[in-house]
Amino acid sequence: MATISILKLSQLEGQKRIDAECYQPEYIKAENKVRTKHHTKLKNIITVLTDYHANGSYELLRKNVELLDNPDYALMIRTVDFERDDFENDVKYISKHAYVFLKKTQLYGKEIIINKIGKPGSVYIVPPLNKKISLGMNQFMIRPIENINAGYLYVYMICLYGSSLLKQKVTGAVPLSIDKNSVRSVTIPILEESFQNKIDHILNQHFTFKSNSKYLYSQAESLLLKELGFKDFKPKYDLSYTANLSDALGVHRVDAEYFQPAYANLIRKMKGRIVLKPLRKFILSIQKGIEVGSDNYEEEGKPFIRVSNLSINGFTGRDQKYISEGLYQQLKTTYEPKEGDFLLTKDATPGIAYIVKEPVEGIISSGILKLKINDNEIDKEYLVLCINSLVGKMQIERDSGGSVIIHWKLEQIKRLEIPILPSQTQQKIALLVQQSHKARKKAKELLEIAKRAVEIAIEKNEKEALDYISKSENK
Repeated sequence: MATISILKLSQLEGQKRIDAECYQPEYIKAENKVRTKHHTKLKNIITVLTDYHANGSYELLRKNVELLDNPDYALMIRTVDFERDDFENDVKYISKHAYVFLKKTQLYGKEIIINKIGKPGSVYIVPPLNKKISLGMNQFMIRPIENINAGYLYVYMICLYGSSLLKQKVTGAVPLSIDKNSVRSVTIPILEESFQNKIDHILNQHFTFKSNSKYLYSQAESLLLKELGFKDFKPKYDLSYTANLSDALGVHRVDAEYFQPAYANLIRKMKGRIVLKPLRKFILSIQKGIEVGSDNYEEEGKPFIRVSNLSINGFTGRDQKYISEGLYQQLKTTYEPKEGDFLLTKDATPGIAYIVKEPVEGIISSGILKLKINDNEIDKEYLVLCINSLVGKMQIERDSGGSVIIHWKLEQIKRLEIPILPSQTQQKIALLVQQSHKARKKAKELLEIAKRAVEIAIEKNEKEALDYISKSENK
């Protein structure tokens, strides 16, 4: 059914746009609701709105900035890092010289980041990482004025009203984008300072629980590696080596990467001390996801969960695709992940393992496997950690192949060597992982409370929003 919005010319308010997309009913409704409160434009409450290219010309940036894979002076924070909520693995670094050169976009924590393209209008906040950080490309960075709380401003911009008004500013076809002037023109409600501070306090709690979650997970991983004898293990990759023809014929591989000695050394270091069993010993059944085809993608609907939407911490909204309600209903019996399901990626980024923690309405793609694990033989959380750890990653790195898209074959997955520690140790490790997930869940709940409280304050008033917070915290 078509939707219609009728506006007077005077209501365009200098938008400089007459396309219907800009005036969808949801955007108009959000704008009108925010305007019932004391409000202003974003440009009036910020001290900085900048981006990577504010530091100099393309030529100057090319000469002074090089992205590095290995740890160096500062982290170059990118959209993908925010989407994965991972600022340690597969990240980019820059040298001290580059960091100093990029002085206009140095980050210290609590800056608001807005995507320019890709997922334009998506909003993030720089967490307290206790390290030197520089802004990545294709992002805007915002710092508010002193009497506007950055935490409150962030929560507003990700809640129903702020996200709608940012989405309204997105223009273009391929790729979609948002510019500085459009960002500056977003309407912001100026709520009571005490309420802003309360929202910021909840956000700080959110960060604390997320930090605890990461600490507990690192403790679990450290304990696993210590018990396996890998506490200070750093794989050494040889530049040249030889392999027997019989070994190549046995695995049907002749590529040099497969026979890198570092992989064999990993297994050799465990053999004789640790019992190793192939993953197939614990699998009761395997269900591969399905490809629906890009023709079935919708702008809204039920999530089509691809490899990029799965991390060791759960589901992410990174470049999320959707399918229709009708197609979802057809596929959900077989391809919808249920609470407790063991998911494992096999393509693109193979070897991400995760146990579903809560009900999900969505369909998994063919790059994700749904495994049924024999709980009587091994603790599932322990198994997940083994696969996600160095022990699993190196084996997967050896096995997986492909030029454009990396694939991990089913027979290779079944052969993955799993170290079997005593049940008591498995449970101790699993408990740390479970506590990590509980802390992450609490962090997520706190952010949702803050978002809903801001929405209530806009829809009603700050007092009712604070009552909602109080009731939510006492549950």
